[in-house]
Parts: sequence; C-alpha cells; structure tokens
Amino acid sequence: MQSRRRNHYDVTNQVCIADPQDVLHAVTGLLQRRDSRYQPAGLQAAFRRFTELHAGLLPGYAAADTRYHDAQHSLDCALGTARLIDGYNQAMAPAERISPRRAELGILIALFHDAGYIRRTGDTASNGACYTLSHVQRSSEFLQRNLPSLGFAEEAALAARIVHFTGYEMPLDAIDVHDPLDRALGFMIASSDLIVQTADRCYLEKCRDFLYPEFEVAGLAGTPQRGGPTPVYASVDVLMRGTPAFNERIWRERLDGYFDGIHRYFSVHFGSRPRAPNPYTDAIKANLRRVKLAIRSGRYDQLRLRPRAVDAAWMRQRLAAADTLAAAA
Repeated sequence: MQSRRRNHYDVTNQVCIADPQDVLHAVTGLLQRRDSRYQPAGLQAAFRRFTELHAGLLPGYAAADTRYHDAQHSLDCALGTARLIDGYNQAMAPAERISPRRAELGILIALFHDAGYIRRTGDTASNGACYTLSHVQRSSEFLQRNLPSLGFAEEAALAARIVHFTGYEMPLDAIDVHDPLDRALGFMIASSDLIVQTADRCYLEKCRDFLYPEFEVAGLAGTPQRGGPTPVYASVDVLMRGTPAFNERIWRERLDGYFDGIHRYFSVHFGSRPRAPNPYTDAIKANLRRVKLAIRSGRYDQLRLRPRAVDAAWMRQRLAAADTLAAAA
C-alpha cells in the first residue's frame, strides 16, 4: 500500500472508489466473509445499472453532470455502508444481525441515494444541481422504479422511505420506517453518506471547487435567483469558513444525535473497540485541521490538492473495461 493516500481511493488507500468493479469486489468480499454461501449476482447487476446510469447509457436518463455529488461519492457511500454493516454484525448476537438480503438492500440504497441529481429525459433543468433541494425525493422515486428489476420488488417501497434518512427534505421523525433493523440500516446509510464525503482526501478542495458551484446552480449560493431560494452562502469564503461549524453540527445533531452514534461500528469493522479512532475519523480530523489553517490565513489557494470529478466519460471507460474483462474470462 502506498504511504500517501491517492485522490480516488478510500480511507485505507486500498479500494479505488472511482471504479465500480473495485468497490463491488470489496463489498461482496465483506458479505462473503460473513456468509460463504452469499452469491453476488444481485449486486453485480445493481453496480452495472449504476455505471450505466452515471455514464448516460441508461434509457430515460441523461449522463450525470454534478461534480461534487458524483459517482465516486456514491461508490464511497456504498463501501462505507457495507463496512458499517460488517462492524454491526460483528458486535451483535446472531438473532440481532442484519441478514445478507437486508445488507444488499442497504448497499443498493447507498449506491443510488443521490440518483436524484441525474436528469431524466424530459427534464428542463440545465444541470442536475438544479435538483439539490429535491434530489432525495427523486432518488426515492428512482429506487421505487428500479429495485423491482434488480430483484427487490418487495422492498422497493421500503427503500424509497429509507433513503430519506440521507436528506433534509422530510423531518427525520416523519420517515415511516419502524422495524429496528430497517431503521438501523437507514442510520448506517445516512451516517456513511456524511462521513465518507468529509473524510474524502480532497474534501476541502471539492467544497471550494465543486460544491459551491453546485449551490450556485441551485440558488443556494451567490447572487439570488428570481423565484429561487434565499442563498445561504454569499461567497466561497462564507462556505469555507462555515465548514468546521457544519461538521460540528452534523456530528452533534445527526451522527451522534438522531443516528445514535451508529458510526461506531466503523471502528469495530477495522478491528478496534467502538468509538475508538478509525481511518474515517482520522481523515476527518486531518481535513478540519487543514481548513482551520486556511481560515486563519484567509488563503484558500493553499488547499492545493487537485480533485477530478468522476464524470460520464470516466464511467463509460470503466464500463468498457469491465466488458473487456468479462469477455476475456
């Protein structure tokens, strides 16, 4: 393993989170480690559907065009969810564990939790970021439409509700999910969503270069748009200066609050006791130290990593590479 983490790799620097096949291999490995009888055909089909969606090759959808909420983030979230499930199952008695099918469902929800950013045929928006304030409901609709053909017809309506734990479009108490294991699954997906993006090696540069422009398109940053929402961020400086407070708030209100600290199972997955430091929390702390230094100096150009969004062209290349490997097998 290289000593310096690479931009398109997870917190362990071992899984390329820009490659659907690499993430699929890591996720199925975790499921097979806990159940040697597990067959990955369902996840294989889902990861192909995901790749086609982002590549612009899924009928009824345009290619993905948001740079912060890109394919890499969703793949990272799916991997994080699988790791949380793995840690949770290690810590629980057999009767309380998440079954392989429920685990698959959670990974699928994580994989498609931001599908709502992708424009559908007939949408008039110029960019997927226009749907920032409605993307979770759109993701919910995507899951309800697509899960039946991926072998999860019975769970499609449930998945459409669980995905709302990742957003702010619906009060958390209003989400109609009552089974304790289903709620735990929702908490894991939502916790993974928040943690993996803030642990990304290029998190700060992506906030500056990718997230702020998405907020501008959505009317949440910059100059007010006629008929649009009131901007929250007047400038990149305001967004960056608010990053430490944002992180403190999501940990207090969601990660350690409503989601009941379920992120602690990352530590169990990595072989430590619950709430011990783990690669995700270490990466987040490093990012917060970096942004605080930049805030004090007022020099955001000191954030010099060079992120690249995983776009449709990239995903078409990954799809072609996967097809070549399959043909050679």
